[in-house]
Amino acid sequence: MTNPIRMQSESAGVELTGAERMLQTASAAGAEVCFANPGTTEMPLVAALDAVPGIRAVLGLFEGVCTGAADGYGRMTGKAALTLLHLGPGFANGIANLHNARRARTPIVNIVGDHASWHLEYDAPLTSDIHSLARPVSGWVRTVERTADIERDTLDAFRASLKAPGSISTIVFPVDFQQQATRQHADEPARFPIARSFQEARVEAVEEALKAGKKVVFLLGGGALSERGQHAASRIGAGTSARFFSETFPARTERGGGLPDIDRLPYFPEKAIEQLEAADLVVLVETIAPVAYFGYEGLPSLLVDEGRLLTLADVAESGEGALERLAQAIGERASDAGVPTRQYAIPDCALDAILVGKVLSNALPDKAIVSVEGGTCGYPFVTASAAAARHTILTNTGGAIGQGLPVALGAAIACPERRVFALQSDGSAQYTIQSLWTMARERLPVVVLITSNRRYGILQTELRRAGSVEFGPQARALTELDDPAFDWQALAAGYGVPSVRAATTRELVAALADALVHTSGPFLIEMALA
Repeated sequence: MTNPIRMQSESAGVELTGAERMLQTASAAGAEVCFANPGTTEMPLVAALDAVPGIRAVLGLFEGVCTGAADGYGRMTGKAALTLLHLGPGFANGIANLHNARRARTPIVNIVGDHASWHLEYDAPLTSDIHSLARPVSGWVRTVERTADIERDTLDAFRASLKAPGSISTIVFPVDFQQQATRQHADEPARFPIARSFQEARVEAVEEALKAGKKVVFLLGGGALSERGQHAASRIGAGTSARFFSETFPARTERGGGLPDIDRLPYFPEKAIEQLEAADLVVLVETIAPVAYFGYEGLPSLLVDEGRLLTLADVAESGEGALERLAQAIGERASDAGVPTRQYAIPDCALDAILVGKVLSNALPDKAIVSVEGGTCGYPFVTASAAAARHTILTNTGGAIGQGLPVALGAAIACPERRVFALQSDGSAQYTIQSLWTMARERLPVVVLITSNRRYGILQTELRRAGSVEFGPQARALTELDDPAFDWQALAAGYGVPSVRAATTRELVAALADALVHTSGPFLIEMALA
């Protein structure tokens, strides 16, 4: 998307509907996929998807599937996917995963149909203030106010979404303007300012601190967690005493295949503070200052006092470029010290979280993509996966539940040549379980791994942290999922997805082997933990 894009033109005088004009403009701006859950006020856009070539329409049964899939697609391609949502309530159904996408700084362009402009004054049942819903999760919001503005508004939406560090645009499109005939107006190249740089003065400040012998911890996010960024970090570490962590929930991390083992900053604040407290300086690279996920009495919200923070590259700058420049300035020429790829020895026994992580690490093919949601097996897998084949990890950046399955769906559409895994907890999977149907419909060979412990594990951990050693009947009822327990094989079958249940390491190894030869669609494995 760094080259100028000229609008496609048709012969003078040819008219398109407003809906066709918007999609033609979006296609010229780079849109290739539209994740859609349309309604009455989007029917002209639905028809236009057949009239305008180049945009693949993907139906989601729930708007949160559409927005989460757009997030996964955008993280893997750097391009803005379209979503097509129905009025304010439809947009509201997708907000949770737009929140996650905003935290991941993923480019997305939402098209939200609205009532005919002349009908709004009558306050029909589905009338709502769409802008008020969109602003908290969008960097740019606009309503099309006349057909002459359609091309300009669409291009502005893409420019805003693709401007570093990436953002969400929401364009509200009244149905009467979708239907009306339009003429082409834009004839100028559509330029998208997404190139990133870094500031030499910031590099020099960090270089000075390192050469002065200060204890430095680097906190990496964004592009700093690319292969280039991690190799540069390894060279910096080889020439200094610096240590490196990634954000606790990075949008995208390259891992394994000989890359260095850059651990995530711990989730709980006590552990994170312990890792950071000895540092003279904490250097931020494409991330923000570390804060506690929640506020706990007696613990600080900001995990590092501001006097010890230094920025190498902010979230709109090139973290990998800044790290490479710093490695060059440090003068270290040693080869990268990565983690050798290896297979774990796996005992034949009942499954637990640590063993799940090791079995999956062993099974990953080269260039796999793993969407991780849920701490039960997510953390053990990430720890183990430093020794796996080269792969990409996508995590739940904003903490809104229901991200893992849709993100895997979007990643599979973005990268059909790569195998995608969704490592998912049983409770959070229920938020967007409809993703299974779309995976099956689109014949996406996603391996869905359900951690089945029949409880909300993180909530029970938080209850214990709050002092509840013994759970009462109400607390237990609100944190356990065993009465009745989910029948994962029946659920998978209902969405057209083959499945198997594994309760031992041997069964999980066999199930993963079967899943990897199943390429005609998704395959679900229920991992029953002891």
